[in-house]
Amino acid sequence: MIDDTVLVTRAKAGDYEAFDELVSRHERRLYALSLGIVRDQADAEEVVQSTFLSALEHLDGFREEAAFGTWVSRIATHAALKIIRKRRGLETVPYQEEPGDDEQDTPHPEYIADWRGDPAEITERHELRKLLDEAIASLPENYRLVFVLRDVSGLSVAETAQELGLTEANVKVRLMRARLALREKLTRAFGDESTRVVPDHTH
Repeated sequence: MIDDTVLVTRAKAGDYEAFDELVSRHERRLYALSLGIVRDQADAEEVVQSTFLSALEHLDGFREEAAFGTWVSRIATHAALKIIRKRRGLETVPYQEEPGDDEQDTPHPEYIADWRGDPAEITERHELRKLLDEAIASLPENYRLVFVLRDVSGLSVAETAQELGLTEANVKVRLMRARLALREKLTRAFGDESTRVVPDHTH
Protein backbone atom coordinates (compact mmCIF):
# COMPACT_ATOMS: atom_id res chain seq x y z
CA MET A 1 0.00 0.00 0.00
CA ILE A 2 1.26 3.45 -0.90
CA ASP A 3 2.30 5.47 2.14
CA ASP A 4 0.26 8.55 3.09
CA THR A 5 3.31 10.78 2.68
CA VAL A 6 3.62 9.73 -0.97
CA LEU A 7 -0.05 10.43 -1.56
CA VAL A 8 0.27 13.84 0.11
CA THR A 9 3.20 14.71 -2.17
CA ARG A 10 1.19 13.67 -5.22
CA ALA A 11 -1.87 15.56 -4.02
CA LYS A 12 0.18 18.71 -3.52
CA ALA A 13 1.32 18.36 -7.13
CA GLY A 14 -2.30 18.37 -8.28
CA ASP A 15 -3.08 14.65 -8.32
CA TYR A 16 -6.68 14.62 -7.08
CA GLU A 17 -6.89 10.85 -7.29
CA ALA A 18 -4.17 10.74 -4.63
CA PHE A 19 -6.25 13.04 -2.43
CA ASP A 20 -9.32 10.89 -3.02
CA GLU A 21 -7.32 7.90 -1.76
CA LEU A 22 -6.41 9.84 1.39
CA VAL A 23 -10.09 10.61 1.89
CA SER A 24 -11.02 6.94 1.48
CA ARG A 25 -8.41 5.89 4.02
CA HIS A 26 -9.37 8.34 6.74
CA GLU A 27 -13.07 9.21 6.33
CA ARG A 28 -14.46 6.36 8.45
CA ARG A 29 -12.09 7.10 11.34
CA LEU A 30 -12.85 10.82 11.17
CA TYR A 31 -16.57 10.09 11.12
CA ALA A 32 -16.25 7.97 14.26
CA LEU A 33 -14.16 10.70 15.92
CA SER A 34 -16.65 13.40 14.98
CA LEU A 35 -19.65 11.35 16.04
CA GLY A 36 -18.01 10.79 19.41
CA ILE A 37 -17.99 14.56 19.91
CA VAL A 38 -21.21 15.81 18.30
CA ARG A 39 -23.41 12.68 18.82
CA ASP A 40 -25.41 13.41 15.68
CA GLN A 41 -24.93 11.59 12.37
CA ALA A 42 -25.76 14.56 10.14
CA ASP A 43 -23.44 16.84 12.09
CA ALA A 44 -20.68 14.22 12.01
CA GLU A 45 -21.03 13.88 8.24
CA GLU A 46 -20.86 17.67 7.94
CA VAL A 47 -17.68 17.70 10.03
CA VAL A 48 -16.02 15.09 7.82
CA GLN A 49 -16.97 16.93 4.65
CA SER A 50 -15.76 20.29 5.94
CA THR A 51 -12.57 18.67 7.25
CA PHE A 52 -11.54 17.32 3.88
CA LEU A 53 -12.53 20.52 2.10
CA SER A 54 -10.36 22.45 4.54
CA ALA A 55 -7.53 19.94 4.14
CA LEU A 56 -7.64 20.27 0.37
CA GLU A 57 -7.72 24.07 0.60
CA HIS A 58 -4.75 24.20 2.97
CA LEU A 59 -2.81 21.21 1.67
CA ASP A 60 0.05 23.37 0.37
CA GLY A 61 0.52 24.72 3.87
CA PHE A 62 0.69 21.25 5.43
CA ARG A 63 4.33 21.00 6.50
CA GLU A 64 4.10 17.28 7.30
CA GLU A 65 5.59 17.70 10.77
CA ALA A 66 2.82 15.33 11.86
CA ALA A 67 1.16 12.47 9.99
CA PHE A 68 -1.63 13.36 7.59
CA GLY A 69 -4.08 11.39 9.75
CA THR A 70 -3.12 13.42 12.81
CA TRP A 71 -3.44 16.67 10.90
CA VAL A 72 -6.95 15.98 9.63
CA SER A 73 -7.97 14.66 13.05
CA ARG A 74 -7.10 18.04 14.53
CA ILE A 75 -9.11 19.81 11.83
CA ALA A 76 -12.09 17.55 12.50
CA THR A 77 -11.82 18.04 16.25
CA HIS A 78 -11.92 21.84 15.89
CA ALA A 79 -14.88 21.63 13.49
CA ALA A 80 -16.80 19.30 15.81
CA LEU A 81 -16.17 21.46 18.88
CA LYS A 82 -17.37 24.49 16.94
CA ILE A 83 -20.69 22.72 16.36
CA ILE A 84 -20.94 21.86 20.07
CA ARG A 85 -20.31 25.49 21.03
CA LYS A 86 -22.88 26.79 18.57
CA ARG A 87 -25.38 24.23 19.78
CA ARG A 88 -24.88 25.41 23.35
CA GLY A 89 -24.69 29.07 22.44
CA LEU A 90 -21.37 29.24 24.27
CA GLU A 91 -18.98 30.22 21.51
CA THR A 92 -16.96 32.46 23.80
CA VAL A 93 -17.68 30.76 27.12
CA PRO A 94 -15.29 28.00 28.26
CA TYR A 95 -16.45 24.70 29.67
CA GLN A 96 -16.75 25.33 33.38
CA GLU A 97 -15.22 23.21 36.06
CA GLU A 98 -17.84 21.62 38.24
CA PRO A 99 -18.15 20.81 41.93
CA GLY A 100 -16.68 17.39 42.53
CA ASP A 101 -14.06 17.61 39.79
CA ASP A 102 -11.47 16.64 42.31
CA GLU A 103 -9.16 13.65 42.44
CA GLN A 104 -10.50 12.72 45.89
CA ASP A 105 -13.98 12.29 44.40
CA THR A 106 -12.90 9.95 41.61
CA PRO A 107 -15.25 6.93 41.73
CA HIS A 108 -13.90 3.42 42.03
CA PRO A 109 -14.97 0.77 39.53
CA GLU A 110 -17.54 -1.61 41.02
CA TYR A 111 -16.69 -4.58 38.83
CA ILE A 112 -13.25 -5.85 37.87
CA ALA A 113 -12.47 -9.11 36.07
CA ASP A 114 -9.75 -10.58 33.94
CA TRP A 115 -10.10 -10.14 30.17
CA ARG A 116 -10.93 -13.25 28.18
CA GLY A 117 -8.07 -13.72 25.76
CA ASP A 118 -5.63 -11.16 24.44
CA PRO A 119 -6.97 -7.58 24.74
CA ALA A 120 -5.29 -6.75 21.42
CA GLU A 121 -7.33 -9.48 19.76
CA ILE A 122 -10.52 -8.44 21.52
CA THR A 123 -10.03 -4.89 20.30
CA GLU A 124 -10.27 -6.12 16.73
CA ARG A 125 -13.69 -7.59 17.26
CA HIS A 126 -16.59 -5.78 15.73
CA GLU A 127 -18.75 -6.27 18.82
CA LEU A 128 -16.20 -4.53 21.00
CA ARG A 129 -16.01 -1.61 18.59
CA LYS A 130 -19.78 -1.28 18.77
CA LEU A 131 -19.79 -1.68 22.55
CA LEU A 132 -17.04 0.89 22.96
CA ASP A 133 -18.90 3.39 20.77
CA GLU A 134 -22.04 2.87 22.86
CA ALA A 135 -20.07 3.17 26.09
CA ILE A 136 -18.45 6.43 24.96
CA ALA A 137 -21.85 7.77 23.91
CA SER A 138 -23.27 6.97 27.36
CA LEU A 139 -20.68 9.09 29.17
CA PRO A 140 -21.78 12.51 30.47
CA GLU A 141 -20.76 15.13 27.91
CA ASN A 142 -18.08 16.71 30.11
CA TYR A 143 -16.30 13.35 30.43
CA ARG A 144 -17.01 12.24 26.87
CA LEU A 145 -15.45 15.33 25.28
CA VAL A 146 -12.29 15.01 27.35
CA PHE A 147 -11.97 11.30 26.51
CA VAL A 148 -12.54 11.77 22.79
CA LEU A 149 -10.15 14.71 22.51
CA ARG A 150 -7.40 13.05 24.54
CA ASP A 151 -7.69 9.34 23.74
CA VAL A 152 -9.36 9.32 20.33
CA SER A 153 -8.18 12.53 18.67
CA GLY A 154 -4.77 12.31 20.34
CA LEU A 155 -4.57 15.81 21.77
CA SER A 156 -2.26 16.29 24.72
CA VAL A 157 -3.65 17.06 28.17
CA ALA A 158 -2.57 20.67 27.72
CA GLU A 159 -4.22 20.94 24.30
CA THR A 160 -7.42 19.34 25.59
CA ALA A 161 -7.49 21.77 28.49
CA GLN A 162 -7.01 24.71 26.12
CA GLU A 163 -9.75 23.52 23.75
CA LEU A 164 -12.28 23.13 26.55
CA GLY A 165 -11.24 26.03 28.75
CA LEU A 166 -10.32 23.77 31.67
CA THR A 167 -7.28 23.35 33.88
CA GLU A 168 -4.94 20.46 33.11
CA ALA A 169 -5.69 18.96 36.53
CA ASN A 170 -9.41 19.04 35.76
CA VAL A 171 -8.82 17.33 32.40
CA LYS A 172 -6.83 14.56 34.11
CA VAL A 173 -9.60 13.93 36.64
CA ARG A 174 -12.34 13.83 34.01
CA LEU A 175 -10.20 11.59 31.81
CA MET A 176 -9.61 9.19 34.71
CA ARG A 177 -13.32 9.04 35.42
CA ALA A 178 -14.14 8.41 31.77
CA ARG A 179 -11.55 5.63 31.50
CA LEU A 180 -12.79 3.95 34.69
CA ALA A 181 -16.38 4.06 33.48
CA LEU A 182 -15.45 2.64 30.08
CA ARG A 183 -13.27 -0.07 31.58
CA GLU A 184 -16.09 -1.16 33.88
CA LYS A 185 -18.54 -1.38 30.96
CA LEU A 186 -16.08 -3.43 28.89
CA THR A 187 -15.23 -5.64 31.86
CA ARG A 188 -18.90 -6.42 32.37
CA ALA A 189 -19.14 -7.48 28.72
CA PHE A 190 -15.86 -9.34 28.26
CA GLY A 191 -14.66 -10.18 31.78
CA ASP A 192 -14.52 -13.76 32.96
CA GLU A 193 -17.25 -14.16 35.59
CA SER A 194 -15.20 -16.78 37.45
CA THR A 195 -12.52 -14.18 38.22
CA ARG A 196 -14.92 -11.44 39.27
CA VAL A 197 -13.72 -9.36 42.19
CA VAL A 198 -15.83 -6.73 43.91
CA PRO A 199 -13.34 -4.12 45.19
CA ASP A 200 -13.32 -3.27 48.87
CA HIS A 201 -13.73 0.52 49.03
CA THR A 202 -13.56 0.67 52.83
CA HIS A 203 -9.76 1.06 52.75
